[in-house]
Amino acid sequence: MMEEEKEYLKLNYLSGFGNHFSSEALAGALPQGQNSPLICPFGLYAEQLSGSSFTSPRKLNQNSWFYRVKPSVTHEPFKPRVPNHGKLVSEFNQSNSSATPTQLRWKPAEIPQSPTDFIDGLYTMCGAGSSYLRHGFAVHMYTANKSMDDCAFCNADGDFLVVPQKGRLWITTECGKLQVSPGEIVVIPQGFRFSIDLPDGPSRGYVSEIFGTHFQLPDLGPIGANGLASARDFLVPVAWFDHSPRPGFTIVQKFGGELFTAKQDFSPFNVVAWHGNYAPYKYDLKKFCPYNTVLFDHSDPSINTVLTSPTDKPGVALLDFVIFPPRWLVAEHTFRPPYYHRNCMSEFMGLINGVYEAKSDGFLPGGASLHSCMTPHGPDTKTFETTISLGNEVGPRRMGDTLAFMFESSVITRACPWALDSPLMDQNYYQCWIGLKSHFTYEVEKQAGEEIPNGDGKKESLPSAAD
Repeated sequence: MMEEEKEYLKLNYLSGFGNHFSSEALAGALPQGQNSPLICPFGLYAEQLSGSSFTSPRKLNQNSWFYRVKPSVTHEPFKPRVPNHGKLVSEFNQSNSSATPTQLRWKPAEIPQSPTDFIDGLYTMCGAGSSYLRHGFAVHMYTANKSMDDCAFCNADGDFLVVPQKGRLWITTECGKLQVSPGEIVVIPQGFRFSIDLPDGPSRGYVSEIFGTHFQLPDLGPIGANGLASARDFLVPVAWFDHSPRPGFTIVQKFGGELFTAKQDFSPFNVVAWHGNYAPYKYDLKKFCPYNTVLFDHSDPSINTVLTSPTDKPGVALLDFVIFPPRWLVAEHTFRPPYYHRNCMSEFMGLINGVYEAKSDGFLPGGASLHSCMTPHGPDTKTFETTISLGNEVGPRRMGDTLAFMFESSVITRACPWALDSPLMDQNYYQCWIGLKSHFTYEVEKQAGEEIPNGDGKKESLPSAAD
């Protein structure tokens, strides 16, 4: 086993969501009693990273103090990155994206043949709003086959929520290191510099990005104090630093959807100690405690919300991260798969493994679908027919090998042209519902004068041909 593999397998983490953490890779590196002393321990530089305005209310204020070998300001001027694949969007409008009410579905993307790291393999699928105006979101996907060498990525536009579907991610951040496997997620807040290595080679996954806000745990309401995602299961890295010379190291910054690069002669991961409540974190989706009906009817998908980014309107999210994990189905006299519906939210779905309960085939691990505001959707024909054929005799059933997720937003979504024109687009998606047939059992003899029920218990006559 490689030394680096051993290092990642024995990583330690701090636990908790939204806590104020303190971590030092060298004992005594954290200043005591103040944030910015005249001379920091070990001759380090003090630097603050703020994820909120200085005057945000205390409960919303997010920031961390770094104590580093050299400050992050020590770099050459930023220049537009060349080459730039031009498939990242942070301001959605008619010039770069389209809104459509049609149901959309994509097949899994192939891993590229040429060397491609996380930055080059990242592309936008859809989104809404503007990072410039600090309101909105974007959904990206990535395919990669090589690690990021001598470079770090920094997203100035928003927070990344990364959902790997294939291949582990070894992520180095200014706060320390994380290992993130398929079935886990990682959130990298706005402004953090990070680098991604691929220990398993080919990697593929999904990314949601939110502008101007941060993820938080949803309120539990009548569920009470416990359930869904527990705060203690979120893990934050401990301090780790690299202070070796790194001539020609590149910082790649995403700014307004464009990529810029700057050179420096040291690693940005030179933070010897840090404290604060603004930090990357990961979460194992197997630790999510799902809730569901135990008698009849199908619960709304919001019952499976892991993280949410709320708006000023109560109960309305800019973006919810919702999962459909392994669980028991026990509802009696109930159509157990998701019901047919139209929704004022927009839903982007992905599949990590297994089969999604509403789609018997066609929706594959690594694939995606988009059902926009008020676009009807629901189980495909095969799922519906199989479900009703079982009748009420079906007993409790465990959905084991499955893990799907949804990015759900109150903002109307616009899809990028390369997503709409992609050869991965399933042009026959609509056909999964075309086979749905009428099961209406009341037969009407259409003869003039016959009395038939009109739905309110009364009877009325059919009109005659003369009428």
